[in-house]
Amino acid sequence: MGTLIIPILLIIIAIFLVVSNIRIVPQAHAYVIERLGAYQATWNVGLHVKIPLIDRVAKKVSLKERVVDFPPQPVITKDNVTMQIDTVVYFQITDPKLYTYGVDNPIAAIENLTATTLRNIIGELELDETLTSRDIINTKMRSILDEATDPWGIKVNRVEVKNIIPPADIQEAMEKQMRAERERREAILKAEGEKKSAILIAEGKKESAILEAEAEKQAAILRAEAKKEAAIREAEGQAEAILKVQEATAEGLKMLKAAAPSKEVISLKSLEALAKVADGKATKIIIPSEIQTLAGLATSLSEIIKNGEEKN
Repeated sequence: MGTLIIPILLIIIAIFLVVSNIRIVPQAHAYVIERLGAYQATWNVGLHVKIPLIDRVAKKVSLKERVVDFPPQPVITKDNVTMQIDTVVYFQITDPKLYTYGVDNPIAAIENLTATTLRNIIGELELDETLTSRDIINTKMRSILDEATDPWGIKVNRVEVKNIIPPADIQEAMEKQMRAERERREAILKAEGEKKSAILIAEGKKESAILEAEAEKQAAILRAEAKKEAAIREAEGQAEAILKVQEATAEGLKMLKAAAPSKEVISLKSLEALAKVADGKATKIIIPSEIQTLAGLATSLSEIIKNGEEKN
């Protein structure tokens, strides 16, 4: 019985050692393995077993993209203006071995490299260029940092300038300049608005005058056309009346001719007409010669009648 205890203990110890040295590498991670103090391998995702007491996990590395926000760094522009600029660096570990053995403190190394690179870039730009060239600064820094961090197994994906903080007096001057610029633009916009308003008012008056003139013209044309139409209608009426009179006269003459009146009847009618004329207010009356003859005839008739009475 005593002889079985030792093998059982050895088996238990072996199982414990094996189980305790099983490692499962999760997704987006890598383990750097050393054997007797020297680099042995890089374990990727999956199940791995290390040799007890010989192998050890030197470093567990995350392969996810990291974001590091560095505090503001003092930089001097080309025109000797000192300002504070803070940056944000997005990087990812591509080689766990180089990341483990390439540099002692990768984050501190990236921070210092970012600060020196930023100073070099800003030193070539003036204040106004610095404030308006964020994209250029970001592109240059990413290119320089990515190349410099390759030996460390790090890839810099993106670099962003977060804040650019000029000195207080520069900020005050910039604010005054911006305020003056805004006031100038406001004055220009106000002047342009007044100009457009005056133009619109003038165009409105012009359009109104044109419309009034057009209306007056149309009214005059319509009045003239109305007068013309009235004159035409009046002339047509007069012409029609004259025509009716002439037709009546002609009809009367036809009827008179058809009746064949004697000379005495015509003379009698002339006397009746003369009597009607005499009833008027005319101061002068022109008596036709035929009527005078008729008057002489009437006188002769009266004399003959008178003589006949005397003889009886």
